[in-house]
Amino acid sequence: MIRDRITARGATWPPSDPASNVVQPGTIHLEGRTYIALGLNDYLGLASDPRVIAAAQAALTTFGAGARASRHIGGDTSVHRELEEELADLKSTESSLLFASGYAANVGTVSALPGRGDTVCSDELNHASIIDGARLSGAEVRVYRHCDVEDLGRQLDQATGAGLIVTDSVFSMNGDLAAVDEIADLADEHDAMLVLDDAHATGVIGSGGKGSSGHYRRADRADVIVGTLGKALGSVGAFAAGSAEVIGYLSEVSRTFLFTTAPSPVAAAAALEALRIMRSEPERVDRLWENAATINASLSQLGFSVPETVHPITPVMIGDDAKARTAETTLIDNGILARAILPPYVPPNTSRIRLIASAVHTDEQMERVLTAFEEVARHLNPSAQGEI
Repeated sequence: MIRDRITARGATWPPSDPASNVVQPGTIHLEGRTYIALGLNDYLGLASDPRVIAAAQAALTTFGAGARASRHIGGDTSVHRELEEELADLKSTESSLLFASGYAANVGTVSALPGRGDTVCSDELNHASIIDGARLSGAEVRVYRHCDVEDLGRQLDQATGAGLIVTDSVFSMNGDLAAVDEIADLADEHDAMLVLDDAHATGVIGSGGKGSSGHYRRADRADVIVGTLGKALGSVGAFAAGSAEVIGYLSEVSRTFLFTTAPSPVAAAAALEALRIMRSEPERVDRLWENAATINASLSQLGFSVPETVHPITPVMIGDDAKARTAETTLIDNGILARAILPPYVPPNTSRIRLIASAVHTDEQMERVLTAFEEVARHLNPSAQGEI
């Protein structure tokens, strides 16, 4: 049966799509052609910032390419600790802990806090890493309807044992936001722990890109805020931020922290420099939102179905898989790289083009995006309901 499933999938690696071979702000270079990149997570354009690259190069010379061991065994460095201190300050918490990836941070946090006899309440559209962490915890898992605080309350009422609520603060496929303040109130009412995943919030929402801590009135109720270094901060890795007690517990219990080599000091140094740039140049976040609003307004005028701008992720709802692929091909032909998102990543009949603006996209590039979507509209013929 195992081999049958492998054969039925028929997948190969590497894929037939060409690989990017040049890093440039707001663009991607494939097979001799440069495209405007509208599907990357580099919100602030820091992955290619010369200062971030220089910090990584300096760390490479000082620390070498890898950490060589887990943090407890000998892979700890001064740059890891310095980054953790500044991430804790960003999130207004006492401490933080670095992980090798966002997936590892969520799995390691969510699996470590609850246990058998406890209950985890999880939004139905939470990231796969949260889902896997909840399953691995051994706790009862209750899934509540997406962003439905009333349903969350019912699930908590029916829960047995200690409760843990976990939610993305920003949902990556829809670009919508969790009702964190109301969720925090429920956490108080039921004496539950609260974990927020700030992967798409850090560097994007809140004053100066502070994330949930700067956007929601009650974000300080969260026991842990998980964030990534691989999106707005342009590096790789992730972190969990919280009280000294909780973070100390995770440092001794979280298996994805304990049983793996520490994040590369090179990546940590790059993220640290990116974090400092983000905090000293808040105009980057402002420009990100300006570009997102421009995309949203332009597509609405063309008759595309897009939600109100609450985050720089803009899902262009198309529905039909074939039409979504046609839209992707048309955009590529016009120099725009934005992928169609199809099932199983999204539910059937909700295929879309997911756009992610960047602070480094220029006005001229925004005009080219509009022109490309005008061509998409001609190909797909919007319906009377405004959906393509």
